[in-house]
Amino acid sequence: MSIRIIVTGGTFDKEYDELTGSLRFRETHLPEMLRRGRSMLEVQVDVLMMIDSLEMLHHHRQQIVEACVRVPESRIVITHGTDTMAETAQVLAATVPGKTIVLTGAMVPYAFGSSDGLFNLGSALSFAQILPAGVYLAMNGRYFAAGHVMKNREVGVFEEATQGE
Repeated sequence: MSIRIIVTGGTFDKEYDELTGSLRFRETHLPEMLRRGRSMLEVQVDVLMMIDSLEMLHHHRQQIVEACVRVPESRIVITHGTDTMAETAQVLAATVPGKTIVLTGAMVPYAFGSSDGLFNLGSALSFAQILPAGVYLAMNGRYFAAGHVMKNREVGVFEEATQGE
């Protein structure tokens, strides 16, 4: 079983720029993370974009949809910024049938060393192997179905969405 990993950016891949004192993108940390995690899975990594999810527009989500439709794998993990991950999941759920797609991200950049990104990536890869076709989010060892999840910004975790949210 091969899994396609599609990189879109987000905190997952941000680094600290010492010159400007800001977070920025250089390149994805995915190959290093897979090595460090000692992953034995057959994966293909595609860097689709490297943007903050707050900057993600409709045409970016369309690129993600097209990438998911285009790849031959039926199991896909997408690294994504946590701020709009739930919205992208809903778009994918409405437009990409027959594949198991798991979005994941991080609250702390991987490059900081204390990131939740490595754990979330491992969880997403595991969930992508066992969940039925559909679109899910994987964060903090849990998975949530698209359309039934929200980011609790006060606590910094994802939760089941309650009615009306």
